[in-house]
Amino acid sequence: QVQLVESGGGLVQAGGSLRLSCAASGRTFSIYAVAWFRQGPGKEREFVATISWNGGNTDYADSVKGRFTISRDNAKNTVFLQMDSLRPEDTAVYYCAARNRLGNVYVGANYAYWGQGTQVTVSS
Repeated sequence: QVQLVESGGGLVQAGGSLRLSCAASGRTFSIYAVAWFRQGPGKEREFVATISWNGGNTDYADSVKGRFTISRDNAKNTVFLQMDSLRPEDTAVYYCAARNRLGNVYVGANYAYWGQGTQVTVSS
């Protein structure tokens, strides 16, 4: 089992920045990749960004490219999501997810482990 705990959410004005953290524990050696998903009010959950656990390969949703940066600190078993130039439409609960197998990185069903989520609210 892998446990994931997110932190760093909050309220910020449009144009501001936040950094989310996802701390992993348990069988972290089994992690293949970690991703961030989000679910806004009245919306379906959507993929935000992903990073491979060992190689550091990254991928982003078009809506956040150039504004968000995903990174990892393997020594601390932590993944970060730096969010800059935030917009009101970025308001959502952000979830950290980990998968231990290959598969479509954009599909939440391919991720076996999920955190509890952290709220990000961007005011206009």
